[in-house]
Amino acid sequence: MDTSAIFSSTDRQKLLTKFQHLPADAQKHGKGWSELWQENVTPWDRNAPSPALVDTLQSKSAVLGTSTDKETGARKRVLVPGCGKGYDVLLFASHGYDSFGLDIAPEAVERANKLAQEPEVAEKYPCGSDNTRGQAKVFLGNFFADDFFEHTGGKGEFDVIYDYTFLCALPPAMRPQWAKRMSELLGPNGHLVCLEFPLGKEPKTGGPPHGVTEPLFEQLLKRPGEEVQYDEEGYVVDSQHGETAPHGLVRVDRWKAERTHEAGAGKDHVSIWTHA
Repeated sequence: MDTSAIFSSTDRQKLLTKFQHLPADAQKHGKGWSELWQENVTPWDRNAPSPALVDTLQSKSAVLGTSTDKETGARKRVLVPGCGKGYDVLLFASHGYDSFGLDIAPEAVERANKLAQEPEVAEKYPCGSDNTRGQAKVFLGNFFADDFFEHTGGKGEFDVIYDYTFLCALPPAMRPQWAKRMSELLGPNGHLVCLEFPLGKEPKTGGPPHGVTEPLFEQLLKRPGEEVQYDEEGYVVDSQHGETAPHGLVRVDRWKAERTHEAGAGKDHVSIWTHA
């Protein structure tokens, strides 16, 4: 499937022109996302969590473990960067996690907090098997800075981090920063869950969303912070040289999503990573 076909031609053009000439700077790109929210140009907003994440939380407890620490009984902490209106934040909370959503666009945060107050939330996001609900909090902040720690109890370490339409929204020059930051924020026994999207989109068509591949995730997370090499078509070169760095992440599971949003149907994969 051509994922660009899910967006209207007008929305695709607005996304392209909004970001194509911006430098690889989080704040400048944040302004672009804020303007799109103001203009109600949000083709990425599906009004619900991805079914692939719903299925992951229901079927991958053997990998992710429980939502509470077995020794202390404390709720595990989840970070969802680029959370938009916070559907995934609410879903994690319904499974018993203390869930924190982060977005750089004030308009997205405002809408997320409004959504969280709607009376239908408990019905739309029923509690999981243990019948407990964690806190769900969405706040304004820059993923690449530490200021948002004030909203997470002063802690910058998380048991689960979830990435969906976040890496693909970043300019390729910022990808090594993304990997380094993921490694820094993920707790020693934590898990990074990546819903890999959009797979199958040619990188040369630009973005956002920028096309991603399985080797891209592997190379970025193997040696966080280091540059990866691309061929002339924009695909990452699958280099086998170099061992996983001490602060690198290794993949513990990957599968094709049986259910997902229409934009990634038939192609989306979910991968789970942990510290080497």
